[in-house]
Amino acid sequence: MTANLMKNEVVAARGVKLAFGAVKALDGVDLVIRAGECVGLVGHNGAGKSTIVNVINGGLSPQEGVVSYGGETSGHGIATARASGVRCVFQELSLCPNLTVNENVRIMHPDLKGWNWRSRALELVKKQLQEIFPGHGIDCDSTVDDLSIAERQMVEIAISFAGFVVPPKLVILDEPTSSLDAGLAAQMMAYIRRFVADGGAVLLISHILGEILSTADRIVVMKDGRVVADRLASEMNARSLVEAMGNVVREQEYQRSGIARSSSPVLSMPPRRGRGLAFEAYRGEIVGLAGLGGHGQTETLLDLYLSRNGNWWPTPRDELAFVAGDRSLNGTFPLWSILKNLTIASLQELSSRTFIDNARENRLGLGWKNRIEIRTPDLENRILSLSGGNQQKVLFARALATTARTVLMDDPMRGVDVGTKQEVYEILRSEAASGRSFIWYSTEMDEIRLCDRVYVFREGAIVAELAGEAVTEKNVLAASFSAGEAA
Repeated sequence: MTANLMKNEVVAARGVKLAFGAVKALDGVDLVIRAGECVGLVGHNGAGKSTIVNVINGGLSPQEGVVSYGGETSGHGIATARASGVRCVFQELSLCPNLTVNENVRIMHPDLKGWNWRSRALELVKKQLQEIFPGHGIDCDSTVDDLSIAERQMVEIAISFAGFVVPPKLVILDEPTSSLDAGLAAQMMAYIRRFVADGGAVLLISHILGEILSTADRIVVMKDGRVVADRLASEMNARSLVEAMGNVVREQEYQRSGIARSSSPVLSMPPRRGRGLAFEAYRGEIVGLAGLGGHGQTETLLDLYLSRNGNWWPTPRDELAFVAGDRSLNGTFPLWSILKNLTIASLQELSSRTFIDNARENRLGLGWKNRIEIRTPDLENRILSLSGGNQQKVLFARALATTARTVLMDDPMRGVDVGTKQEVYEILRSEAASGRSFIWYSTEMDEIRLCDRVYVFREGAIVAELAGEAVTEKNVLAASFSAGEAA
């Protein structure tokens, strides 16, 4: 290899192997990232993407192989990676929720010192947020806990791209748009292209293949701890990407519910804040909640749940199940096993005289592990042993495993690979055909198009109702940016 090529390398991992017990997380991975390029990294949940990221950022040391920074192999570790200009935005956001935005900037940029570090940190993050997300509207004096999950994701992205002394050389983005709506995601991708054009490097991990194909210069596909493809993005399309990941490509079929609408809705709500349209959902429907993020969709899901249950305590027979959008905050029980996280909502059905039937619980867990392909050798492992996407599968399985006839879903497919999404969509349609109703908030337009009817939100109110063939990206965007009327 020539000296010029070595010098142009920001990070290079060669022949990296890493195992956790009997599980081979990485099996001879080669991944080289050079200045001035965006590398897209794709693969199923559990393919090894997060593990190679943790090797590159110094969090894990390889058992075999070499990691170099700028062509130098003299050291490895978090301090070495940061000193070499490597920054990382994890899928599980790492901001301190009890601190303000500018205090979090200080943690990520310890060189911010002196009596006026707060004002300098505030100026730094405001400037970077405006560059990436113009018109963001985030109050940088507020604590992180007061921000929405989308705002927290935006703040962490901005902090990682910000350079107090010098700009970062490589920013690793793990599902950076998983909580962002289409408009914010487009701003993010546009900034990545500008950053790379100025000589920076980005490792972009996303299950949204359109983002990878439109933004990456080169695409690396991982499967079972190995790199199975490394090609120019211009040589690939969505079909070849899916096939490289090991999936059979299935065209999306937007068939609508064939169940006749019942005389009364299973859930209803008057116009929010006295404005816009009322909400109604009928038996066997998949009802989508769309519009720009943060315009009342999640709040509507919470209000719908509490209007029927009164509180979040389990009842003898729950009518509603809820899939949380922020799994780390209000989805998983981090100290529990995968099995306990999956079955917690089904304890009434699994209990006899206040005792849990362990055999029935194990059968329920194993059935859903196989049906939704949760990648783990043992359901007794801790939930945090799973990748982020596999954790999300557990939350989804938790809701579907209950007897609830209506399921409320707050962007449940965040960070889930394309193959599993296809399987889940089929499960949804099958469950809806049997009379189950789904209220589905999603930031992905492909998922919104799968719904029978869609309510579009703007400024906290429902401004449009779309049904059947009218459920298109054009109509959703038109209603999102204008007051709109019922369609």
